[in-house]
Amino acid sequence: MKLLKNQAGRLVPEKVNNQKQVPFKGVGNYKPKGNKAKPPIRSCADYPADGNKVVKNLKEALKKAGLKDGMTISTHHHLRNGDVVTNYLFDTIEEMGVKNIRWFPSASFPCHEHLIKYLDDGTIHHIEGSMNGPLGRYTTEGKMKGVGVLRSHGGRYQAIQDGEVKIDIAVIAAPTADPFGNATGDRGKSACGLLGFALADSEYADKVIIVTDNLIPFPCHPWQIQGNNVDYVVEIDSLGDPKKIVSGTTEVTKSPDRLLIAEYVAQFMEDSGIMKDGFSFQAGAGGTNLAFAVYLKERMKKKGIKARFIRGGSTKYLVEMLEEGLTDYILDGQTFDLEGVRSMRENPGHVNTSPFTSYNYHGKGNFASMVDAVVLGATEVDLNFNANVVTHSDGYLLHGIGGWQNCLFSKCTILAIPSFRDRIPVIVDEVTTLVGPGELIDVIVTERGIAINPKRKDLLKAVKSSSLPIRPIKEIYDEVVELCGVPKKPKANKNKVVAVIKWVDGTLLDSVFQIEK
Repeated sequence: MKLLKNQAGRLVPEKVNNQKQVPFKGVGNYKPKGNKAKPPIRSCADYPADGNKVVKNLKEALKKAGLKDGMTISTHHHLRNGDVVTNYLFDTIEEMGVKNIRWFPSASFPCHEHLIKYLDDGTIHHIEGSMNGPLGRYTTEGKMKGVGVLRSHGGRYQAIQDGEVKIDIAVIAAPTADPFGNATGDRGKSACGLLGFALADSEYADKVIIVTDNLIPFPCHPWQIQGNNVDYVVEIDSLGDPKKIVSGTTEVTKSPDRLLIAEYVAQFMEDSGIMKDGFSFQAGAGGTNLAFAVYLKERMKKKGIKARFIRGGSTKYLVEMLEEGLTDYILDGQTFDLEGVRSMRENPGHVNTSPFTSYNYHGKGNFASMVDAVVLGATEVDLNFNANVVTHSDGYLLHGIGGWQNCLFSKCTILAIPSFRDRIPVIVDEVTTLVGPGELIDVIVTERGIAINPKRKDLLKAVKSSSLPIRPIKEIYDEVVELCGVPKKPKANKNKVVAVIKWVDGTLLDSVFQIEK
């Protein structure tokens, strides 16, 4: 495998799974050419005139869709760790004797450990999507036949749209659907909120199969997936475990350190002038981010400030802000708890979005750059503000990118992180895996102080009189090293790339190398 050094100084393969690659050229420096991919033209003469596309089971649907060796099969992750459809799908594919499938999920979860046996026996050749938990460990140890490809949510949409990935068959788990194929995720016993991460699949795949456990008479309305893009509908008993699809409650952290970090972030938003009438922000569903939302809400109420919109992952805390009139809209990318699902059904201001509108870097703009501030996490941040979210310092691939890379284009990117976890530094000299270039990361908030990227002189000036503990990142790093020491670098086989990190424009940002036990 020939390795090239990209603009970030990282070694990346010239080819991945026999496809020629473009090395990372710097933020905004790669300009795509050509036209968007085109799905095949279909004729109504080939579909039932009564609109009933229901077939007896998934095996029959896959047969009709022309499943064969070497195809690309896509799935979505809105069912999270409760998903049983993907496991059932590959049980069926293995039973049919089909091999060398490229699995193209929007994300994977620990429940997909079930698929390791199909990676072993050649049913699945490789994964292009996040490889979380057991799948990440399996990949990092060099056991997968092909090279894993990790993309952001927006990068996944971009790859489909640009024709980099051609989906042969999309299998879309839908909590509610009608026989024509119209589908939604905001109702039904397996309700997960929305199905935005399956939108590109439904639009560009050669064949589209809807799998549902709540088949209702036509029309399924509102529909998030249009039946005009669907070939077959399959009804099964259950899409998954509702308790693991969304949690009944998502709780704020109880850790004093994490609460302090969250409070610092909220104060920073106010002291820097970001928190003002008509502003916007995004925060995820982790315990620290939830606490930040609570602290920010109280500051907004005290100052009589209203946001124009909040970007989600929605949680009950964001729903409370919407229903209390503290924001006009939640622009939701995925729904993290049951209150989010309810709100999507009931509140006109709770809007379901997709990676096309929110994150696609090869669109005519997207929502991400319009957000005033985004609060994210990271596994590592280095002295140049570069960040990592897919591996830890041991080099093991255990997380996906999600929308994290796309969010870096907000007007102010804040990483709310502990300075160390389990006595292992999070602030390091150089990140193990580069996932986010430091030029896009503005503020690092830890329990030991706040580091502002020197490039952001405007932010440094804005908080000059603040009571916040603003410190150079090197000071925080030195303090953490004194407490924890410097972790050993992973023993990696530099001749064996097991996965690659794509940047939002489709170029290669970094490589993950095999870890030798």
